[in-house]
This record gives sequence, structure tokens and C-alpha cells, in this order.
Amino acid sequence: MNNVLEDPSAPSPAADGRALRWEAHRAERRRTLIKTARRAVHTLGCAASMEEIAAASGTSKSVFYRYFGDKAGLQKAMGEMAVARMQEKIVEAGRTAVSARSGLRAMVSAYLQMAETSPNVYLFVTGQLGDGGPGQIDTALSSFFDTITAMMDSAVRDYLAGREVPPQASATAQYWPTAALGMIRAAGERWIAAPPGPGKPTEEQMTDQLTAWLFDGIGYDRGHLPPTPPATPSNHEKETQ
Repeated sequence: MNNVLEDPSAPSPAADGRALRWEAHRAERRRTLIKTARRAVHTLGCAASMEEIAAASGTSKSVFYRYFGDKAGLQKAMGEMAVARMQEKIVEAGRTAVSARSGLRAMVSAYLQMAETSPNVYLFVTGQLGDGGPGQIDTALSSFFDTITAMMDSAVRDYLAGREVPPQASATAQYWPTAALGMIRAAGERWIAAPPGPGKPTEEQMTDQLTAWLFDGIGYDRGHLPPTPPATPSNHEKETQ
């Protein structure tokens, strides 16, 4: 005889199975909507409305609202997917990088490629919208940047540990990863906004240039600057002397 008392309020295994299948279906449907929305924004532009996105995706606006709440929720979901893909590339590059410099270059390249692949999608998820709407990728980017900053911080410290650098450079090295990421994002956004032409660098050229600016600056110290020459007195100062 089974002496184990069963809780009558507990869901049955069949109910649990149905709930799991429903959650899996809902998650898959959500991923599909994000992908179709990305294609729609890529074609329509970063200022596309929810109605336009839904129509291009072959569904209704109410479906998108059901899964994402509003346009800001869709921006955030698309941003999280973009960030996840970029992080995968960088983590994989970090595993195979033969040097700190090659690892940094892989990070710069992944960011620029994400932006260049579809500027409309990039501008949509970062909130650089034609209607001035606020960006919703910040939370996802913040988490992503925290992860990458930690990776970069470790690499920078390992790099500096094998070199003679001024004490001031070692003390301020903790700020370098944050400054580097800010520079990559700012330069990248200006780069994708630039009109195509012979004067616009390729993704590879931009990656190499940013890597050089960032990496070759590690260990830099103001003490290496030549002394500031004395100021030349102005005519007024000469007259009053």
C-alpha cells in the first residue's frame, strides 16, 4: 500500500506537460516574431511603426503587442537578440585569440559588423529613431558591456603586468575598458551614418584604426608629453610690464 499522501492541489503530470509545451511554443513564436520584425525594420527603416512592422511580418499589430507589450518592448527584445549574437562572437574570438591585441580587434569587429549589417536595425534597437523615441537596448547593452569590460580589464592587466609602465598608467588602467567601449560605440555610430563614398573607411579599415587607437594607447602617460612651452606675452602684457 502506498503511504505517500498526494497533494490534491498539485498539477497533474499531464498538466505540467501541456504547460511546458505551451511555454516552448510561446518562446519559439516570440523568436520568430523578433526575426520577422528585424527583416521588416531592415527594409522599412528605423522609424517603422508597429503597424508597418506587423504588416510586413504578415501578422497583426495586436500579436506584437501581446508578445512585447509596446514598441519599446520590441526594441528591447530585438536589442537583446543582437547583443547575444555579438557576445557569442566575442567570447568565441576570445577563446581563440593568440594575443590581447587580436582579442580586442575581434571585439571591435563584432560591434562594427553588427552595426554595418543593418544600420536601420542598429538605429532601431539603440533608440536613434526618427520619431525621437527613447532607446530600450540600454539594459541589454549595459549587461553586455559589463561582461566585455570585465574581459577587457583582465586582458589589460595581464598586458601591463609584463611591461614597465609608469605607476600612474597602472592606476588609471581600470578606466580604459569603459573609455574604449564608449569610443567604439561613438565612432561606430558616426561611421555608419556617413554616406558611402571613397572617403569612407571599410569595416576592416575602421576596425584596424580603432584597434590601433585603443591598443597602442595602453600604458600611455602624460609624463611622456614634452613640457608645455611658456606662453608668449600679449601686447597688452608687454605694455604693462
